[in-house]
Amino acid sequence: MTHKLALSALCLLPLASFASAAADADQKPALTASAELGFLYQTGDTKSADIKAGLTLNHEKDKWRSVVAFNILAKKLETQDDSGNKTFESTANKWDISAQTNYTIGEEGKNYLYGNLAHEQDKFSGYESQSSFSAGWGRHWFESKTSSFFADIGPGVKRDVALDGETNTNLIIQAQALYKHKFNDNVAFKQSFIARQATESGDNSAYKSETSVTAKLIDSLQLKFALRIDYDTEVAPGSENTNTETSMTLIYSF
Repeated sequence: MTHKLALSALCLLPLASFASAAADADQKPALTASAELGFLYQTGDTKSADIKAGLTLNHEKDKWRSVVAFNILAKKLETQDDSGNKTFESTANKWDISAQTNYTIGEEGKNYLYGNLAHEQDKFSGYESQSSFSAGWGRHWFESKTSSFFADIGPGVKRDVALDGETNTNLIIQAQALYKHKFNDNVAFKQSFIARQATESGDNSAYKSETSVTAKLIDSLQLKFALRIDYDTEVAPGSENTNTETSMTLIYSF
C-alpha cells in the first residue's frame, strides 16, 4: 500500500502547482475537470443494468501535462432463485482510477516522458483487482485544429489478485494510443487503446479499448455514447476473457 501511495503522489505532484497559477481570461485555464453520469448495459461474465459515474481532472502547465480519471459503477445484477425466478439485486463493487503525468522534452515539444499508475477493483472481471505502473517515452505524432494522435510505450509492473486471493506480480510492456477528431464544433470522436503485455508466457496480459462519440448539448453539457472492451488472456475457470460495456452518459465540464 505504501508504494502505491508514493507512486500516486508522483503522478499527482504537478497538479498541485495549479494553485499558484493566475487565471487569464484570454487563455485556457491550467486545470479543467469534467464529471459524467449515465446508464450502462454490460455483457460478458455478468448481465446488469448499471449507473455509471466518473470524474476526470486535466492539468497542463509549461512542460507538464497530467490526467487523473476516476470511475465507479453502481450495479444491478440479474440473479435467479431455486424456482427459476429472475430478479435484479443492487451492488456497488466496481471502480477504477488512473493517473498519468507527461513531461515534454525536445525543442519541438512533440516527445515526452511519462509515468502511469492504474488500479481497478472488479471481481466480475475474473480478478478481484488489477494494478499496474509503467514509465517510458511517448510522442505527439500529429496535432491539428481538428485531430490529434498520441502514443507512448514503456516497461512496467502489473499485480493481479485472483478471486481466490492468489496474487501474481509480473513485468509488462505497456503501450497506449489515443486518437481524437472533431467533426465540427458540436460532435467529436475519440478512440483509446491500452495494452499491458506480460513478458512471461502464461502470465495475464490485459487489453482495453474505448470508442466514444460526444455531442454538445449546451456550452458545458455533452452527451456521450461509448463502447468499452476489456480482454484478459488468462482468467479463472467460468470467467470470460472478453467483457463489453455500452453506455450513454451526460458530461458536465467545468
